Parts: sequence; C-alpha cells; structure tokens
Amino acid sequence: SMFITEPGNLAGVQHIILVLSGKGGVGKSTISAELALALRHTGKKVGILDVDLCGPSIPRMLRAQGKAVHQCDSGWVPVFVDQEQSISLMSVGFLLQKPDDALVWRGPKKNALIKQFVSDVAWGQLDYLVVDTPPGTSDEHMATVEALRPYRPLGALVVTTPQAVSVGDVRRELTFCRKTGLQVMGVVENMSGFTCPHCAECTSVFSRGGGEELARHAGVPFLGSVPLDPELARSLEEGRDFMREFPKSPAFPVLTSIAQKILDATPTQPS
Repeated sequence: SMFITEPGNLAGVQHIILVLSGKGGVGKSTISAELALALRHTGKKVGILDVDLCGPSIPRMLRAQGKAVHQCDSGWVPVFVDQEQSISLMSVGFLLQKPDDALVWRGPKKNALIKQFVSDVAWGQLDYLVVDTPPGTSDEHMATVEALRPYRPLGALVVTTPQAVSVGDVRRELTFCRKTGLQVMGVVENMSGFTCPHCAECTSVFSRGGGEELARHAGVPFLGSVPLDPELARSLEEGRDFMREFPKSPAFPVLTSIAQKILDATPTQPS
C-alpha cells in the first residue's frame, strides 16, 4: 500500500479516544475540545486530531485558525494552542487552502488523507490523543478506525443530544462500534448541541435522560450530561479566549467528572 503504517509517530501516545456521533450538529467538536481541556486540567499532555473533513471547527474554537503547519523528518508538526504547550492540535483545516476544498473530494482521496493524517503527525509524547471524527458511520469513519486500529488502546466516546432522533443515530453508532471491535468508553449527552427556538430555560421540557436510558440499554457507561452554557457558546463564536473562560463554565464540573471517569478507565504510565 501507499502508506506504510509505522507506529513511529504514535509510539509516544498512550491512549487514543475517538469522539463519535451518529450525525452532525450534536456539538461533537465542542465536546472533543472541552474534553481535551478537561484532561489537560488534570495535568495530562493532550493532542487533538481533527479529522472532520467537512467542518474542521476546532482550530477556530482554540484560536488557532490560519496557523502554518510545518514538516519535520517524521511528518507534520502539530500546532500548540497554549503557552504551556500542553495541548497540541492537528486539523485538516490547516492543510486546506479553502475550508470547502475537502467537500468536493471523492471517497478514496478522503480516505487516503485520513490514513496519512493518522500516520504522519509527529505527536511526540502524549497521554491522550482525542480524535474528532467525521459524523455518521461513513467510509471516512471506517478509514479513521482502520488507520488507528494497530494502535492500542483505542476507546470511543459517543456524543448524543436529548432528542429521540439523535438517540436513534447513537444506537447505530454503538452497533458500528460493536462490529468494528471498538471499546465504547461511554456516552456523553450534550445539551448544548441542542437549541431550543425559544429560550434556554425550556430545554428540560424535552426528553431528559435519553442518553442515560440509551447507555443503560446498550450496557455501556453513561458519562454525564453537559449543560447548556450560552456564555461559553458565545465565547467560541466570538473567538474570545475559550480556554481561559472554560473553567468558569457550568459545563466545567461535568466535563471534569467525565475526564476523571476516562482517567480511571485508562491508567497511564507517568509520562
């Protein structure tokens, strides 16, 4: 094959977490970024690999859009998004001239890019690599899982919103995980992926506990429900310093507890 999958660039990565969702619009990228920050707050070194070809939104959230990506002998060098260099980011967005470029590509080209992306980023030592995947159980999805399969341990986090339709998508996603042998670390319900046309207060009218119910049926852990935080959403949209404002958000304690559950499930050697 064109790509030789050498463990080289991922050899220093202890755990890989795929963030999956049955469909777009559930705030999967936001959860990926927030989870990476929550893990970093516990003192871990974290990388984010943004493989969402259609909407690479993480660079904008982390105020890293338009950064130049350099190459070294072993591949692309990820971009550090904080002063302490404890979060590194690689996004397909850095490689596209125009964000819409990837939309017109054919499947094989996308899959090739994903494979290359997985093997060609020089991460160095990381405790966790959080992978923001394309929504749905598409070919790109498959390509990501296949490319990462040689690297154990690999866990999946499934993001849903309270709506019933979203819950159906997640059921498909869990079936996908079972078929491809992905270990599901748990389900996260994201209230902020869910917008009520009227107000923030009335969201609880809708089916609460959909994610929890689903997780119980599927026999996978329910990790928590991340509350709606309009202020955090606004800071993301306005390019304010989301990383600075993140600890003040009501979502923070929930995400911290989700991160803790992940830490408990994935013991890491000291880096």
